[in-house]
Amino acid sequence: MINNYLNITSAKYQPIIEGHTKSVAIFIQVKGQAMEWAVPIDDSNTHYQEIKRQVDAGTLTIADAD
Repeated sequence: MINNYLNITSAKYQPIIEGHTKSVAIFIQVKGQAMEWAVPIDDSNTHYQEIKRQVDAGTLTIADAD
């Protein structure tokens, strides 16, 4: 598990893109990194697994898309 170094400070769903009915990624900010990451909503993605773990633990909330 990657939770030892992925300190997510904020998370927001990507706006729905044409041809899809829901968000396909989550934008995250990671402490100490200036760049925003786009994490695919995919159960096999280790970063997505960590986002879900933090949400389930109550330490992270994913904001709605703009």
